[in-house]
Amino acid sequence: MINKVNKVTGCRAAEGETTIMNTYWGDLHNHCGITYGFGSLSNAIKRAKSQLDFAAFTGHAMWPDMYEKAPGTEFVVNFHLEGFKKLKDHWEEIRKEVAEANGADFVAIQGYELHSREYGDHHLLSIDDELPLIYRDSPRELVEDCGKDAIAVPHHIGYTPDYRGIDWKKFDNTISPVVEVYSKHGCSMNEDADYPYYHNMGPRDTRDMVDEGLRQGHKFGFVGSTDHHAGFPGSYGDGMAAVIAEEKTRESIWAAIKARRTYAVTGDRILCDFKVNDSWMGSEITGNMRKIHAHVETEGTLDKIILYKNYKPIHIINGETFQEINQEGCYKLRVEMGWGNSSLYRWNGSIQTEGGTIKEYNTYFRGRSVLAPSKDESYDENDINDIETYSELKSGSEFVWSCDTVGNKSTLHPSTSSVVVKVQGDLNTKVTFTINDKTYTASIGELLNYGYTSHMEYYHSQAFKIYKALPESKYTFDLDLEDNKPENDCDYYHLEVAQKNRQWAYVSPVYVNKEK
Repeated sequence: MINKVNKVTGCRAAEGETTIMNTYWGDLHNHCGITYGFGSLSNAIKRAKSQLDFAAFTGHAMWPDMYEKAPGTEFVVNFHLEGFKKLKDHWEEIRKEVAEANGADFVAIQGYELHSREYGDHHLLSIDDELPLIYRDSPRELVEDCGKDAIAVPHHIGYTPDYRGIDWKKFDNTISPVVEVYSKHGCSMNEDADYPYYHNMGPRDTRDMVDEGLRQGHKFGFVGSTDHHAGFPGSYGDGMAAVIAEEKTRESIWAAIKARRTYAVTGDRILCDFKVNDSWMGSEITGNMRKIHAHVETEGTLDKIILYKNYKPIHIINGETFQEINQEGCYKLRVEMGWGNSSLYRWNGSIQTEGGTIKEYNTYFRGRSVLAPSKDESYDENDINDIETYSELKSGSEFVWSCDTVGNKSTLHPSTSSVVVKVQGDLNTKVTFTINDKTYTASIGELLNYGYTSHMEYYHSQAFKIYKALPESKYTFDLDLEDNKPENDCDYYHLEVAQKNRQWAYVSPVYVNKEK
């Protein structure tokens, strides 16, 4: 895989100097067969390396206030206890394999999970390969007693209090600088946010949403992660964390997470550069004059960009107002593959350009979707997501990939995968798509007007879709404004970005204290 970074200009390093920051993409919370998930750890690491910059591999470890075993809870209690024991019995070898996965091209993070009715679920993370597996009753005790530089990240926070939702009165940002606001469970930003909770753990509760935590005065950053349970970190559409850091090293990414230079995306790698008074997302600053800047680059057609102050919208950019099309420059092209039946289907694809250059690409591969064990379903212990996830930029004019897909679970539960390339050229640039035994050629000008679909067989078969080209004039956006009216002792500003394909970005707040 070609390693790709998105560079953004950052904060001042010294007088007259500027630090170049990069956006890195990862999954800080996912599961496999090391506890009560499915799929081997080695395969999970392989999948993570194929399309992420960093990942943690989190085993389920403990549930100190778990329900007692009874006729109605026997299955749930048993599979938790068996999973916890499995992690304990193999912790040394698991920790070693994660350590060996860390390198120059990929950052591996150690971790495990605490279930809790009292505090809500948290996962403990550390970049120290000597992180011990210890058992405590609270996230604070885990962080303080593990003896390592560690943090505890609350996740699926929106469940009912005392039913594994967060208790904001017990939240402590000194051990939890970031909160997981989106995963396979759904979105926890607020009661009206897209992606409600539909897991069998129940609906989301207004009292446990992100907006309530902010209203109570807590300061934290946002991350997304998959909470995937079948060894496929970064599975598309299940959540991902964006981290703004100087370089792809454990130390740099870890420092960025602790500084809250993070944001959550649902799936598409939406680039967000958000600052107040030249201070990055996650910062806490002081000042009554607030110069707000945001630069956004979407992967799909923009729905809206919303700037919030104290969780009230103060500026909205609507995608419909951007209708101009650049005659030359950059264009994004998306190919989506899948459909058909539930068996694995192999895709081999290439995109070639004539009169244009492929500048960069992103892959959006999905694994088989599993959120948690069920007594009604069974999966292969090791090979459930041992599937192809290959991509490479062969040259400035050729990009190739291979991936496997399965059919959609329902009309509302996609299992498709996709790739997006950014092509620099003009309306006459020719693009040839070769997907298995099908070939299609069109100019950028033609692709701006029409997409293309094709089926691999004549009836109920796998299929692919080439989307209409997205011009640079419709995927890059800037926001600059001033706000000189403090409302509280500390005001918080955050950004949300929505695409028409229901892919979102939730950008960590900047906290601005009033000058006395």
